[in-house]
Amino acid sequence: MQTRSNLEQKIWQGLAKVIDPELGVDIVSLGLVYAVVALEGTSPPEATITMTLTTPGCPLAHVFEDLVKQQLLDIPNFDPYRDLAINLVFDPPWVQDMMTPEAKAELGFE
Repeated sequence: MQTRSNLEQKIWQGLAKVIDPELGVDIVSLGLVYAVVALEGTSPPEATITMTLTTPGCPLAHVFEDLVKQQLLDIPNFDPYRDLAINLVFDPPWVQDMMTPEAKAELGFE
């Protein structure tokens, strides 16, 4: 398993605070975040988040990018509006099995 950089860890921690407005559970526990890649040796640092939504036609798709970037504003020396790219993908498609056991229980899927 590859070790996460300091910036990647901070991004994952921030993403765990982003709550899906429809489901009320954070996007990491829902399994919506597929990858975080950060390059800290660049100036400014650069990062890319690859994520999905529960459905391709999600009516709140436009909201997620701002929710994510707002949550990451407190990372020192990192401006998510300048230094972050969000790749929204639908392959692989999201399925309920991607959720943590805690998220499944909270949503009544257990």
